[in-house]
Amino acid sequence: MRRTLVITAALLLVAACGSGQQGQGQAGKDKVNAGVIAIVDTAPIHLGKAKGFFAEQGIDLTITPVAGGAASISGAVSGQFQFAFANTTSLLTAKQQGLDVKVVSNGVSSTGQQGKDFSAVLVKPDSPIKTAKDLAGRKISVNQLKNIGDTTVRASVRNAGGDPTRIDFVELPFPDAPAALQNGRVDAIWVVEPFVSQAISQGARPVAWNFADAAPDLTVAMYFTTGKTDEGLTKRFTAAMRKSLEYADTHPDEVREILKTYTKIAPEVIAKINLPKWPAAVNKASVQTVADLALADGVLKEKIDVSALVP
Repeated sequence: MRRTLVITAALLLVAACGSGQQGQGQAGKDKVNAGVIAIVDTAPIHLGKAKGFFAEQGIDLTITPVAGGAASISGAVSGQFQFAFANTTSLLTAKQQGLDVKVVSNGVSSTGQQGKDFSAVLVKPDSPIKTAKDLAGRKISVNQLKNIGDTTVRASVRNAGGDPTRIDFVELPFPDAPAALQNGRVDAIWVVEPFVSQAISQGARPVAWNFADAAPDLTVAMYFTTGKTDEGLTKRFTAAMRKSLEYADTHPDEVREILKTYTKIAPEVIAKINLPKWPAAVNKASVQTVADLALADGVLKEKIDVSALVP
């Protein structure tokens, strides 16, 4: 009996030591929860996690899908997320509202190429709308009012010589936009990939490439944090994101493969979509351009110094 107790105690001691080593291994990595929209734009963070770029920085990354930038920002401010992803206008608006947000990494950028970008304004094939100038006085869908969609669409119309104040914007989720165009609910739709390719395959015709029109190499969205996050952890997350962005930007085939793991986009569509660009650095000049355009259009209430948002 005494011998059995000694053996049992020894086994428990070994098990305890083993558990302690495993716990130390897990504890050696900081658990990070990132609020990220499950769209084409966010392929780099998913690819970076799969490649181990975050683990290299001592980060145990959980990617939590969110509905949009508003959910990302509220989740980060409340402490649910240490880092999150949101578009440029949403972040500028949050900063103007006094929320404690700070950009830590680029998120996604326009290709800057007419006809080869991941964002476009589309019309029916028989539409009388021929150019962006003709969009004035028309009903156009955007996924969210007073955000980066209407700001950049107005830029396309303004650049083409049209009156951007005469556009009637209608809020409509991207997945519903192609059908709304087909049945005549709207005169034009603003969508991003994969809905650009989907609508074009159904006969829609592009009349503006609004991201490319708004600013050269437009920074469309960024990753951000709040003052609650440790500075050392932020530096490591930023390093991992930089490596992820650089990898994604130079490995388009792997991007298309990773899209199959976290989006519901059909493989045949993934093969055809226009991928965005993922430069490692934020184009601060383009962010300032968006801020100035948003101010002129009344989306923002006062001029913002982008340096307060993007260090």
